[in-house]
Amino acid sequence: MGIVVQKFGGTSVADVEKIRNVANRVVKTVAQGNSVVVVLSAMAGVTDSLIKLAHQASKNPDGRELDSLLSTGEQTTVTLMAMMLNDMGYKACSLLGFQAEIFTNSAATKARIISIGADKILKLLRDGHIVVVAGFQGIDAGGNITTLGRGGSDTSAVAVAAAINADVCEIYTDVDGVYTTDPSICDKARKLGKISYDEMMEMASLGAKVLQIRSVEFAKKYNVPVHVRSSFSDEEGTMVLSENTGMEELVISGVTCSKGEARITFKKVPDTPGVASRIFKPIADARILVDMIIQNTRAGGQTDLTFTVSKNDYEKALAISRETGKEIGAQEVNGADNLAKVSIIGVGMKNHSGVASTMFSALAAEGINILMISTSEIRISCIVEEKYAELAVRVLHSAFGLDKDK
Repeated sequence: MGIVVQKFGGTSVADVEKIRNVANRVVKTVAQGNSVVVVLSAMAGVTDSLIKLAHQASKNPDGRELDSLLSTGEQTTVTLMAMMLNDMGYKACSLLGFQAEIFTNSAATKARIISIGADKILKLLRDGHIVVVAGFQGIDAGGNITTLGRGGSDTSAVAVAAAINADVCEIYTDVDGVYTTDPSICDKARKLGKISYDEMMEMASLGAKVLQIRSVEFAKKYNVPVHVRSSFSDEEGTMVLSENTGMEELVISGVTCSKGEARITFKKVPDTPGVASRIFKPIADARILVDMIIQNTRAGGQTDLTFTVSKNDYEKALAISRETGKEIGAQEVNGADNLAKVSIIGVGMKNHSGVASTMFSALAAEGINILMISTSEIRISCIVEEKYAELAVRVLHSAFGLDKDK
């Protein structure tokens, strides 16, 4: 018995029949003696359709009005769910973001949650209601409806769970848990029973699409246990927890792959203070995200500087960089856009030596050249040619013993 928050994404509520299936699952959880808060996304495809409508109405839709329009997708699903639950004999109440007191900043279409007033939700739970909350939306200080950006319903669910001190937040998706790598790339991928918040954040940031990274950040900050599981089966999924709660004894927990990477290199620029700022400020002003950065010092007071951006931003970033290169006296500015980032992630690598050596040796044995390397305490990432990306994933999955059943 306890308080359970259950979040269902767009594919789980894609039509009335699927919403009814979700209602049946919710009722099962209630029958086990739990108080339940359900957080729902819009039906699959609805948000994209609303965005398309907005751009048919306006060449440059106003952000405030766009948020108001996009919020209607979740309004539909939560009211349908509450109607069904009431018809099944259960007290249910739907709450839109502002009714659930999900307070955000005012950044249109990408707002961030500031706080959640838990009193209303808790009172409804005490009165025996199933509370159905619209994900993806909130309200700012000016009373304007806001939306949280792609994947925002995951963040809504975890934030609600934190606010009401729920025992668990269950995220229902079209996959049955978190895998050691993408099963479509490696047929030996295994579902993990548990994974740490930090590992999940790294995996989310490096291409794994199971959970939205902001939701994992929330879960870690407020120590909310998150259970990733399938909407279409009753199997146990993957628990996302603190690393001190009985994690699997793995040095490496997962391998990720992010295609669509590009690289830009400044050759022979002056190795003096302020040059890096002059290179990256125009990139930042153009709202282009930079990922990996490597600098190699040359003799004679010169240096080479290389960084990566998304392939979608490559042409724009290269044009800006070539202009900057002329201004600072770079010998050459060049790039490549046929790259991928392959990463290994695991909290275990903090306490084990030789992880990088194993990774580099495994790639070398297959003739895969490493173009760039970056690391964190629990992650090593390599840039390779995109044509080798999937082979690299399979090779590393085997090299670190992730093929084997535990």
